Amino acid sequence: MLINIIHKGLQFMEIETHMNEDGELMECNAPFSLLKQHQCDLTGKVYESADEAQGTHTSNPSTKRQRKEEKKAQKEREKRARKDLDEAGTGTGTGTGTGAGTSASAEAGSANSTATLSTLSLLPTSTAPMSTHASHPSATAHPMPTHASLQSLNGHTIKEEAETSTIEPTQSKPHTEGTNPHTVIDQKDVIVLEGHQNEVFSCSWNPVLPNLLASGSGDATARFWQVPDEGPVPEPIVLNHLPNLNDNKDVTTLDWDPSGTFLATGSYDGQARIWTQKGQLRLVMSQHRGPIFSLKWNRKGDLVLSGSADTTTIVWDPETGDIKHQFSMHTLAILDVDWMDNTTFASCSSDKTIYVCRVGSSTALKKWVGHEDEVNAVRWDPTGQYLASCSDDMTTKIWSLASDQPVQVIKGHRLQIYTLQWAPYTPSKDESAPRILATASFDATVRLWDALTGSCLHVLKNHSEAVYSISFSPDARLLATGSFDEVLNVWYAKDGTLQKTFKANGGIFEVHFNKNGDKLAACTSNKQLVILDMKS
Repeated sequence: MLINIIHKGLQFMEIETHMNEDGELMECNAPFSLLKQHQCDLTGKVYESADEAQGTHTSNPSTKRQRKEEKKAQKEREKRARKDLDEAGTGTGTGTGTGAGTSASAEAGSANSTATLSTLSLLPTSTAPMSTHASHPSATAHPMPTHASLQSLNGHTIKEEAETSTIEPTQSKPHTEGTNPHTVIDQKDVIVLEGHQNEVFSCSWNPVLPNLLASGSGDATARFWQVPDEGPVPEPIVLNHLPNLNDNKDVTTLDWDPSGTFLATGSYDGQARIWTQKGQLRLVMSQHRGPIFSLKWNRKGDLVLSGSADTTTIVWDPETGDIKHQFSMHTLAILDVDWMDNTTFASCSSDKTIYVCRVGSSTALKKWVGHEDEVNAVRWDPTGQYLASCSDDMTTKIWSLASDQPVQVIKGHRLQIYTLQWAPYTPSKDESAPRILATASFDATVRLWDALTGSCLHVLKNHSEAVYSISFSPDARLLATGSFDEVLNVWYAKDGTLQKTFKANGGIFEVHFNKNGDKLAACTSNKQLVILDMKS
């Protein structure tokens, strides 16, 4: 009898814990126990009844895990690919590799849960709950506290810890830059580019020719599109990446040289290629032994840098295809690279570290250790003074070559931070002018920061799923954000208000303004690119 009472009580506690503010019961894959604090692993599914929930909890764990992994795979394909290579390419991973934070995040699960709670107080207590339909990797649940100490994550109530931070980010303000509320853009008012046979992972406007757009896809092609101001779009030039070295055909990354003359592409098969503006293949560079996740020209245009899942970075001579230098500093997949100047660059990795290296030097200039989970992206600020890094540990850190420790640790996001970008910045006599940084997270928000003080200026909330890409307009007036909820938003960066929004036909992998700021491109999981006219 006592066992039955305990069992029923446990079921009641489990149901109460997983009830959202709308009275809906949310599916959680984590076991519920009286012996330890419960750590939620919400899948995003909402049950019709408690009976359905109890039936699911008694189902085969492997079936639940498979269903969860399928959800994550749909929303986090790029991240999953990186994890897969950590395991297959290096043999060091232990996770399933199907979603963000599966392997490295598992090691720091407890720390991440604590970090989630401690950063909640950076948000105003009036924050409206996000959509319960967003599927995120994790959330943390606790017994219901008093009303004043509640926060909501994906419609799930969470207790926040005491915090003395004075940061009070702005989430909504009266519209000041325009006289009208934000515009919902109709499908008939955008240009849709079709032709790719698979998901379009990347897009980049030519830095000199404002109407020339490059795209890279899982169909083993990149394409050049001429997007005129008026009239039909001509057929694209197709850059065929076959034959490839393995079964995966993804063109994972691409970048124009500063003159706009050549395009460099990186592929999942580990090969880098350089193409002319007319679509002619100039070079194939095949030294990497794993997928290339990041590839960039230096500012002078005489070197190409690539970072791979094989744990190495390579600096290439784009005239000959020869290797200038190969660096083997990291121990796990390299997720991003960025040039500081023409010979110095930073790289970040699943191994939680950041290295700063210089061409011609066999030792690193800096090794920065501080993140508690894999580091997803690094960006030097426009002056080259500071490096920003973002991580699955839900923090952004600001680094300077003058220090071994971060000059600023920025907290506020509730889930992994996928990418970041500095606002265009022109040095002025006023050295106190803020350095604006935007960060995008799996928590479905984008945040704008004064990077050097760590102050959150605005929280941009109009997405319901992970935000994968952000792009500032050249004049830093606008910020575009793209998410796997299929929504493209354009915000005023100064006051954080929403200017325009567009519903695409697929999850958005990347967004990019052209050099004039009058066109905005987004590439989608539905094999399309969409072009928004920003002049109106």
